[in-house]
Amino acid sequence: MSTHFHHINAATARAWLNDQREIALLDVREAGEFGEGHPFFAIPAPYSRLEIDVPRLVPHRATRIVLIDSGDGTAERAASRLFTQGYSQLHVVKGGTHAWAASGFTLFKGVNLPSKTFGELVEHAFDTPRITAQELQARQHAGRPLVLVDGRTLAEHQKMTIPGASSLPNGELVRHWRAQVSDDFTPIIVHCAGRTRSIIGAEILRSIGIRNPVFALENGTQGWALAGLQLEHGSTRKATAASTAHHEDNAAAERLARSTGAQHLNVQQAQAWVDDASRTTFVLDIRSAEEIAAGTLQGATHAPGGQLLQATDQTIGVRNARVLLLDDEGVRAPVIAAWLWRLGHETATVEGGIHAALQLPSQASQPMERHATRIAPELLADWVASHGPRLLDMQSSTQYRKQHAAASQWTIRPWLHREAPPDDKPLLLIASDADIAELAAVDLHEAGNKHIAWAHIDDWIAAGLPTQTTPDQPSDKNSIDYLFFVHDRHEGNLDAARRYLEWETGLIAQCAPDELSVFRLSNTAHLEHATESA
Repeated sequence: MSTHFHHINAATARAWLNDQREIALLDVREAGEFGEGHPFFAIPAPYSRLEIDVPRLVPHRATRIVLIDSGDGTAERAASRLFTQGYSQLHVVKGGTHAWAASGFTLFKGVNLPSKTFGELVEHAFDTPRITAQELQARQHAGRPLVLVDGRTLAEHQKMTIPGASSLPNGELVRHWRAQVSDDFTPIIVHCAGRTRSIIGAEILRSIGIRNPVFALENGTQGWALAGLQLEHGSTRKATAASTAHHEDNAAAERLARSTGAQHLNVQQAQAWVDDASRTTFVLDIRSAEEIAAGTLQGATHAPGGQLLQATDQTIGVRNARVLLLDDEGVRAPVIAAWLWRLGHETATVEGGIHAALQLPSQASQPMERHATRIAPELLADWVASHGPRLLDMQSSTQYRKQHAAASQWTIRPWLHREAPPDDKPLLLIASDADIAELAAVDLHEAGNKHIAWAHIDDWIAAGLPTQTTPDQPSDKNSIDYLFFVHDRHEGNLDAARRYLEWETGLIAQCAPDELSVFRLSNTAHLEHATESA
C-alpha cells in the first residue's frame, strides 16, 4: 500500500458522504468521462488540470479527499500528485466508478447534478408559475406589456436567446429588477437555455415578495426551438442597471435570509470562521466581473451569484464546508445566501461585505517546477528541423480536429504513462497554455523523458510549419475531454434538446433518499403573493 493514500471501497466512500464531516469526492476523469456517469456529489477535477483546479476547490490541505476514476490507475497517480502539493488525507475508491455501480449506487449523466436536481425540486416545492413558448410568443405578438430577461451569463445570451430578451444574470436580479418595470403589474419572465436558471431566477424574485407577476419560461431556449420558433443570435442587450439598491429590497433580502438558516456575521465572527484550522471556509465575492475589476476584498474568490447557484460544484469542492458571501449593498449576498442554504450549504453574509476588515489567506498556489521550455515562434522552425522531435498535441480534442501540427499525435495527460515511454528523442508538446504543458511535462519527466519543450499552436503556425485538419480524429470514443451527452442541443439538434430536457426532469427519480436529504425546502418559509395567471 502506498504511503500517500489508502484504498477504500465504494460503500465506505458513500458512508463518508453522509457522516456530516468535511469531504471532497473528486472525480479525476476527464470531462467527457465525468459527464457520462459519476456519483451525485462528485466534484469534477480532471487529472489533466489537477494541480491547477484542486487548490481552488479544496483550499485546506488537511481536508479528507476521496478520489475516483474508472479503475484505471488515474486516481492513484492523482493521489501522488496531490501528496506533493501538501494534501495529507488521501483515499482512492478501489475499482472506481465500476465498483460504485456494482455496489448498487447510481452513476448520473450530465453536469452540475446538485444544482440541476435542486431546480427541479424547487419547481415542485413552490409550484413555480411558468409560461410556454407559444404563450409567450402570443403575448409578444399581441403587444401585451412584459419584461423578458435572460438569467444566464452575457456570453450565453449572445450565443442564443429568446427574441426581445435582455441579459440579466440571476445573481443580479434582486439588485436591478426595479429598473426593468415602472409598475406593479407588468409580468417579468425569466428564461435560460433549459430549466434550472428559469426556475431559480423566477423563484429568487418571488422569494423577495415582489408584487409583479413572475414566470419561468418553460424549457427555455430549447423549448422555444422545439416549438418551431426562431432564436435570436448575437444579441448584446443588457437589462437596465440600477444605480443603487432600493431600501425595500434590502429589507426583503434580510427577511428572506432570516427565514432560512443563512447567518449574518460581524467581522469578528467571520474572521473566526476564516481562522478555524479545522474547517474549510470559502469566501466568495458574488458581484459582477465589472465590479470585481474595480476592487474586491483581497483573497476573496469571484463567484457570480447566479452561476454559483447553477454550478456549486465548480466553486465549492468540499461537502459540509462553510461559505461566506460578500457584496457591497446588502441585497444580493443575503438572497444568494438564503438560496445556497436551501441547496444544503452552511452559509453566511458578513457585516460590511467587501469592505469588511477581514484578513484572508493568500490564494497563491504552489509554484510548479518547470520541466518544459517554450520555444519562441521565431526559433521554432529551426529547432524542429535540428531536433526532429516527437510531436504530442495536448490541445482539446475539438481543437485538434480543427487544426493541429502535421504529424502530431493527440494525447492527454492520463494517457502519457502508456503513450510516451522514456525515449532519448526530444518531445515537443503543443499545448493551449504553459500550465497544461507543464503538468504533462511533470509526468513525462518523472517517467524518464529528459528533453521536453512546448509551443502553442499559434507559435507553430507563425513559424510557417505545416498543419492538418482531421474532423474525425481523435475519434469520439477517444475524445474523453469532451462531453458528447446530448451533443449539439444548442445548435439546432432538436432530438438532443428533447433528451436533455427529459434528463433534467428525470433527475429526482434517479436520486436516493440520502442524496435528496441535503436540500432544505420542505420547511422553508416562502413569501406568498398573488400572481396573474398566464
